[in-house]
Amino acid sequence: MLGHSHALSGLAAGAATLPWAPVHGPVSQVAWVAAAGGFAMLPDLDQPGSTIARMWGPISDVPSGLVGRIARGHRWGTHDLLLAPIVFGFLATLAARTYWSSLLVLAVAIGLALHALNFAIPGRVENTVVGNLVLSWGGAWLLLGHIPSPAWLPWAVGVGVLAHIGGDALTREGIPVPLIWIVHRARLAVTPMRTGCTLEKTVLAPLFLLAALVFLYTNTGVQRAVSPVVARVIHSA
Repeated sequence: MLGHSHALSGLAAGAATLPWAPVHGPVSQVAWVAAAGGFAMLPDLDQPGSTIARMWGPISDVPSGLVGRIARGHRWGTHDLLLAPIVFGFLATLAARTYWSSLLVLAVAIGLALHALNFAIPGRVENTVVGNLVLSWGGAWLLLGHIPSPAWLPWAVGVGVLAHIGGDALTREGIPVPLIWIVHRARLAVTPMRTGCTLEKTVLAPLFLLAALVFLYTNTGVQRAVSPVVARVIHSA
């Protein structure tokens, strides 16, 4: 799938899982959904030189090359339905132990989300190396300053990574057969849909966006805040 489709599916998954997420309060809920949306781009860091890998210039592209080698190429290790969430989640668990590593992980999530959804954001600041660095690190600093603990980061990583893998499973390029690909490079593909096809752009991506908005409305305080206003409007009409 395209980058923005992955990010939208991650936002939808993050909003849908809010009732079970280990977060409390509007700021933590925003951080959870934003992180899930960004982490839904994480598996594609196995492709050096890609748009996402170039997000922070050499700062992101060099590690991407290492990830690609460890994963044995694009859409292999980082797209394993079993291994990827566990490995990425474990790394996030280690990062969540200190403030600065938590800041880095959350900044990566925000940066990836901004980069993937730049088509819907006015201007191009978030799509430049310096602009993305400032916005992602600044956003991460603000969020971490208003949430009790970043211990939920590994769970948000798991949600985002699984959303990504589920999306790629819908394309004809498919995903690796869990664990089996290590000894025999075999793939699974649910549909013959091509990445970037009209169906993805005109149906799936809008559905992901709609789902994210609906779940945000039903699973946050937005519904409680809006319902009285709607009731007054209906009553006055």
